[in-house]
Amino acid sequence: MYLEFYGAADEVTGSLHRLSVNKHDVLLDCGLFQGRRAEANRLNRQTPDWAVAADALVLSHAHLDHSGNIPTLVKRGFTGNVYATAPTRDLCSVMLRDAAMIQEQDARYLNKRFEREGSRERIAPLYDVDDAQRAIQQIFTLPLHRPLPIAPGVNLTFHNSGHVLGSALVQLDVEERGRRLRLLYTGDLGRHELPLLEAPELVSGVDLLIMESTYGDRTHPPISDLDDRLGEIVQETIGRGGRVFIPTFALERAQEVLFALERLHDRAAIPRVPIYIDSPLAIAITEIYKLHPEVLSAEVRRRVLGRDCPFSPPGLRYVSDIESSKALQASGEPCIVIAGSGMCEGGRILHHLSQGLGDARNSVISVGYMAQHTLGRRLVEGRRSVRVFGVEREVRAQVHVLEGLSAHADSDDLVKFARATARAGDVRRVILVHGENGARRALAERLAPELTGVEVLSAARGMRVDL
Repeated sequence: MYLEFYGAADEVTGSLHRLSVNKHDVLLDCGLFQGRRAEANRLNRQTPDWAVAADALVLSHAHLDHSGNIPTLVKRGFTGNVYATAPTRDLCSVMLRDAAMIQEQDARYLNKRFEREGSRERIAPLYDVDDAQRAIQQIFTLPLHRPLPIAPGVNLTFHNSGHVLGSALVQLDVEERGRRLRLLYTGDLGRHELPLLEAPELVSGVDLLIMESTYGDRTHPPISDLDDRLGEIVQETIGRGGRVFIPTFALERAQEVLFALERLHDRAAIPRVPIYIDSPLAIAITEIYKLHPEVLSAEVRRRVLGRDCPFSPPGLRYVSDIESSKALQASGEPCIVIAGSGMCEGGRILHHLSQGLGDARNSVISVGYMAQHTLGRRLVEGRRSVRVFGVEREVRAQVHVLEGLSAHADSDDLVKFARATARAGDVRRVILVHGENGARRALAERLAPELTGVEVLSAARGMRVDL
């Protein structure tokens, strides 16, 4: 038996790992690569043949860099079950369809522009809504803490990872030729202090840990400090007649931002201006949160069950249709706009940035991780000119980075989690995935003295680890 790594091995996006036991393959996640457009497009379309032929797929959570390429897999012929928690399945039912629709809309927009410019270049979506729907039909839901055989010699158990609604630590108990092993795959690991969800669980008896490392080289400031900084940016921007653009992932980050804005309103720390959620997906996902209070933190669960919605700050307005979004883009009123996608690689935020980056009164607030070579990364790096929909745009708006709102564990959290897992089991090997090289190196250096006798490896694309 062995592990093989393909995506999120030398980078953060495109999670895809292979576990082979008794000549049967189980996939861990199947996400979209994001970054350089041509390279990401090639990798997303060229899923390995062994992934298409796999017996089953275990999905840790619904973020598109973990789930977004499942429709491509199904389109190419994958017929196995996709195992996920019930909230993750509900989220995928809207997120994968939305991803397909955005791809189709962006392709139409760009192809019209190419045609006007006399270019013969054309773009085809990676998959369509029908492909997404077929993928959703293959998702088999499994509650937390309920073991289930999913392949010969492979038993699956989910535990709460505290990252986003429905996210799970993946425990795999495997047996081949009398050799038994317990693997734990973190997917994306959450934080103890985030107010929406319960903290990550501790799993005992682990022999091998596959752990994310997104923020392996840095720590997050306290949530209270982030609230204060967010309030300051909003006050300053609105005070000079500008607009606040917040690119967000529709899942978790949008809800965290709404909850933070509500806390600031309760303290009278920000002016009362319209807050627009220009994302049908974020609107739908917020409703799904209300359907699953069982996985929310005790305080948020109490409010949801009491019909005191924690995601409705004063002035909140939903923007669903395209015409309303266009009217919002054309309006000059000071306001807060929350829109996807989180890394500014697609969705309505691109149209807002196209209109608003050139206005020095405006602010862009980054509240999450921006992968290399994305538009969001170029903005936080301080580029004074960026391309949006192929057109060069001057960046005169102020760009702020608030990493503390991230739902990812930071370096301290990751070290504590690995240490606690090792003490509760017999961990002999830790394999780091889902991190840039600098973050993985820094985390590996911190783990070495903490985990005596434990081998710490950094995964690379194509690397195979014998078990």
